[in-house]
Amino acid sequence: TGTEHGSGCFLYYAYGSNLLRERLLLSNPAVALCAVARLQDYKLEFGHHQGRTSSVWHGGTATIAESPGDEVWGIVWKMNASNLSSLDKQEGVEDGIYVPIEVNVQTEGGKFLTCRSYQMKHYVCAPPSPQYKKVICMGAEQNGLPTDYQKKLEAIETNNYAGEVPIMEEIEAAMKAKEINSA
Repeated sequence: TGTEHGSGCFLYYAYGSNLLRERLLLSNPAVALCAVARLQDYKLEFGHHQGRTSSVWHGGTATIAESPGDEVWGIVWKMNASNLSSLDKQEGVEDGIYVPIEVNVQTEGGKFLTCRSYQMKHYVCAPPSPQYKKVICMGAEQNGLPTDYQKKLEAIETNNYAGEVPIMEEIEAAMKAKEINSA
């Protein structure tokens, strides 16, 4: 497929909530940070698959859309091939929400990498919940995405959802646990 390097590993390009390590680790225990990278001629969008609000995030979720002249920044994670199905599952591939695509991204060092990423099909544009946006912004900060891109993320309008987001609590608990372990 071109995305596999050596024995049983693949590169995954994350641009949404999986920018945040603790989010990705919830369902994929073994990941290694490979690089911060830019995807040229795409833009970040948020939407509901077939107009249905995400039951996990209570708002639009991130996708990438072809858009000449635009760029998306994200992270290349190196993952075990054995995690491929859990990643697909997290991204709703079976339900046809996201489809795996192959993208060529450029690292800050100028290297091109072929990665697996995901694109939402048949979506209606809709703003994300504040919680989802927060996870993306935290991930961008955690991994040092370019400052001007972080500012762009901070400026994203949300739907002001104020209810419960259980997955957000899981992520925050995981981040707290990490602080305790590294203290």
